[in-house]
Amino acid sequence: MSPTQIEAFFATLKAANPSPQSELEYTTVFELLTAVLLSAQATDVGVNKATRRLFPVANTPQAILDLGLERLEGYIKTIGLFRSKARHLMETCRILVERHGGEVPATREALEALPGVGRKTANVVLNVAFGEPTMAVDTHIFRVGNRTGLAPGKTPLAVEQQLMKRVPAAYAVDSHHWLILLGRYVCQARKPLCPQCKVSAYCDFKAKTTA
Repeated sequence: MSPTQIEAFFATLKAANPSPQSELEYTTVFELLTAVLLSAQATDVGVNKATRRLFPVANTPQAILDLGLERLEGYIKTIGLFRSKARHLMETCRILVERHGGEVPATREALEALPGVGRKTANVVLNVAFGEPTMAVDTHIFRVGNRTGLAPGKTPLAVEQQLMKRVPAAYAVDSHHWLILLGRYVCQARKPLCPQCKVSAYCDFKAKTTA
């Protein structure tokens, strides 16, 4: 995909969805961090169902700690790997209270020091909560980056590094939302919906579907 095609690709996505938003439901930075931490190997729909039960009861680090591990597990047990996620979330809350005054830190180093928070989770929080032009490469973005020719790479980090180089600055902050939505609803794994795709004209994928 050439620089001219990349510019047109993102201009088209922006025109179709000028202000893309995360599909995770949250009202505070801590709620966002919690939702993203819970979303590993789970759907946003599934996470939202759990947090709709959890957040009205406990939506701050101290409130989660006061809830206790067993009760926390009860609220999120519908999510895959809920036991390990509950432990990670409890430990994260303890660190936030003890080291950060109960606030979510705004640096990658501090975020990645939290249990259960890897590079992808840190990138989501830095981008969505703090407006940084980071790129959280999930399975959707990894697929779209490779399939379209936008950012080929054999690992999520390689795709992230390519995207950071190739996405025009004007689209950098919102680009990861557009790519996730494209991968989730159009450029799907088993059968991409090429006839419905607004950016298929700029895509390098040769075996485009026709129906």
